[in-house]
Amino acid sequence: MPDPPKKDPFPENHRAEADAGAAFVLQSKGEWWHAGFHLTTAIVGPTILTLPYAFRGLGWGLGCFCLTVMGVVTFYSYYLMSKVLEHCENSGRRHIRFRELAADVLGSGMMFYFVIFIQTAINTGIGVGAILLAGECLQIIYSSISPNGSMKLYEFIAMVTVVMIVLSQLPTFHSLRHINFFSLLLSLGYTILVAAACIHAGTSKNAPPRDYSLEPKKSMRVFSAFSSISIIAAIYGNGILPEIQATLAPPATGKMVKGLTMCYAVAFVTFYSAAISGYWVFGNKSNSNILKSLLPDEGPALAPTWVLGLGVIFVLLQLFAIGLIYSQVAYEIMEKKSADVKQGLFSKRNLIPRLILRTIYMAFCGFMAAMLPFFGDISAVVGAIGFIPLDFVLPMLLYNMTFKPSKTSLTYWTNMSIMVVFTGAGIMGAFSSIRNLVLDANKFKLFSNDAID
Repeated sequence: MPDPPKKDPFPENHRAEADAGAAFVLQSKGEWWHAGFHLTTAIVGPTILTLPYAFRGLGWGLGCFCLTVMGVVTFYSYYLMSKVLEHCENSGRRHIRFRELAADVLGSGMMFYFVIFIQTAINTGIGVGAILLAGECLQIIYSSISPNGSMKLYEFIAMVTVVMIVLSQLPTFHSLRHINFFSLLLSLGYTILVAAACIHAGTSKNAPPRDYSLEPKKSMRVFSAFSSISIIAAIYGNGILPEIQATLAPPATGKMVKGLTMCYAVAFVTFYSAAISGYWVFGNKSNSNILKSLLPDEGPALAPTWVLGLGVIFVLLQLFAIGLIYSQVAYEIMEKKSADVKQGLFSKRNLIPRLILRTIYMAFCGFMAAMLPFFGDISAVVGAIGFIPLDFVLPMLLYNMTFKPSKTSLTYWTNMSIMVVFTGAGIMGAFSSIRNLVLDANKFKLFSNDAID
């Protein structure tokens, strides 16, 4: 594990000489639109297809309200963090890692280890989840072509893992910019296809009956609402904004805000399209993946199969990009310790360790995905415990500690209110996720052929 930083330990010339993780993986060559591509891939993923399911616990009014508020709060949160990073850079302390930023501003080595632990849990969890979901997509395509086929889920996961091992050899975060631009287009593509499929299903003669009622018991209604809020918060989270900002060619002033604006323009189109169209058709019967609602186990598909098939392919392809972007923190940590910055990026001395370490990391993620196809429940726990501290609490705290707004100012109390509210939401979300994990425990089976939602 990397050592925590001492006071003011990150002068640019020292890092360039001694830190291979910074010099290689986190190369600072990007433009603002590249940051936009990275942010969009990190935030706008197939998890948006769970939004109709999240609306089940909130209903129309509260669902749209929470989706909007979460969007505003996370944009504000990421904006504050970018301002803190810019302030540190202008002060001669350019930070390119979340863990170093938190430790420097808060003056605690423990924060360094706290952030690296949370980031590692989130990023590994998403890596495992991306491989699992991609394996499921391949299984869906295979089942539609060969309904009585003998191939198992873990075989498709193995195929995905091999592809991820090959793609993981792209050496730098910046080298993903073209893949992440394609990922942005894919997110728009499958959202349009899913929204069109939902409209088709809702207006057809086979349209399912609609019921938008909430849980009859007040206690269950409150519990479902907090679970839904936790889902929406996790969808908006990313946890790697400082590492994304590190890919910008300095000075980064103003560039990250442009990237965030691009990202949230895409998020606005995709989030509301998926949430509203899916919930409008299926109401409180919405599945945790709206594609499964459109492809019921019994009866015909509720939309043209070619539309749904193309949507599944788009989701599959984007999952490769998501798995890659969330692996960069792990690669940076590996490269910082294993690579020699004095030798070239593609020198034999650096190429061989990179090939071995990244292969081992991806193989581990693939093995976990095959062994634990119920990882969705575990990821929900990680999301509630991880995303909310990193994306809803720490940015506000870092801003208040850096800029020290007056305790009577609106900014100070806005930040404090967000921290308090989302700390409570995180605790409730963690409780809800752990409860779901316990309830689903009897369904768990190692190396199962069916993933548990």
